[in-house]
Amino acid sequence: MSRPVKLLSVSIALICLLLALNFGLRSSMGFFMAPISLEFGYGREVFAFALALQNLCWGLFQPIAGAFADRYGTLKTLFIGAALYALGLYVTSGADGVLGLNMGAGVLMGMGIAATGFGVVLPAMARMVSPEKRSFALGLGSAAGSAGQLLVIPVAQEFIAAYGWSNALVLMAVCALMMVLLSSPFRQEKNSANSNAMPEAAQTMREALNEASAYSHYWLLVVGFFVCGFQLAFITVHMPAFLSDQGFSSDIAVASLALIGLFNIFGCLLSGSWAGKYSKKKLLTIIYALRAVSIALFMTLPMTSVSVYIFSIVTGLLWLATVPPTSGLVAQMFGLRYMGLLYGIVFLGHQLGSFCGVWLGGYLYDKTGSYDVVWWAACVIALITALIHIVIDERPVARLRAAVA
Repeated sequence: MSRPVKLLSVSIALICLLLALNFGLRSSMGFFMAPISLEFGYGREVFAFALALQNLCWGLFQPIAGAFADRYGTLKTLFIGAALYALGLYVTSGADGVLGLNMGAGVLMGMGIAATGFGVVLPAMARMVSPEKRSFALGLGSAAGSAGQLLVIPVAQEFIAAYGWSNALVLMAVCALMMVLLSSPFRQEKNSANSNAMPEAAQTMREALNEASAYSHYWLLVVGFFVCGFQLAFITVHMPAFLSDQGFSSDIAVASLALIGLFNIFGCLLSGSWAGKYSKKKLLTIIYALRAVSIALFMTLPMTSVSVYIFSIVTGLLWLATVPPTSGLVAQMFGLRYMGLLYGIVFLGHQLGSFCGVWLGGYLYDKTGSYDVVWWAACVIALITALIHIVIDERPVARLRAAVA
């Protein structure tokens, strides 16, 4: 293995660890709902709203973080993001009221997640590798997030059991600061940022925004990612409580989310590999259709520990499998120069969906005593999204086609 290839492999490995921390820490927050709500006498809607606010702030801040990374570099963005992430966890650990929860678990964590997550890191990864390896690299980065969910969630639960929810959050804040150390591959980003890019006509950020906003197929991607966010955030936050309501122990909930994280690794790698070989929009159509079918079967068949595990495995395979083809389509349509910004806007749609999924889950549960309405809503909109992706034009925009010609 040549030295440049070896260095690239080490860099990719460190980046994957960074994404694992980013994804794993936030995925564990659902396990804090019960102890925090119990200690302060809140209904589930209170903590659910804080996490919904987190997803909303994550989405709103994502285009800003992406634009900042496009202009000032990924490294600076990650430093700021890690500090905000850790501060949010620390503020949450001392929160004794709704304001503290909303500021810590909501606003600060949301901003930190945006500046250290997929929207900033995946575009930088895409610029580090050759075009033929880009989809696989995006899949690898997405799989790393899944590995973080698999590894961090059990650790977070052990922290809660051993030290209490407040001290557990302080320990997680220390873990968030480790992302500063893992961001070292981006120190040399400027040297390789454009080495693998396709020919592109000169374009300003404003021109890039105008081009994308006038392209209807771009907005179809935004709508599709809204549905993805609705489903993922609802399951991440409310699955433990839902399974408890069905009479299952907390161990079943841990195993369920761990299985989602485990099989998400395989789903992301397969999706990244297939997105580099086949039509990305057709792949997304299949993923959303399978999500609709899996939810319908989960809700209609008798619910046992076996059915929970099977649903978790299938959900895991489809969990972040949307990320490689969706982010790949943004790069394919518009090029890499402003991918951070443009993918950030698509991801904003994802997080608006996440806000709705998390908040509606808590709100409708408090109103009806059941999660059934939200489950079936997630099923229906997944089916609609599958149909939407059929009509997307995945060719590069006219500007890129002209530049290549």
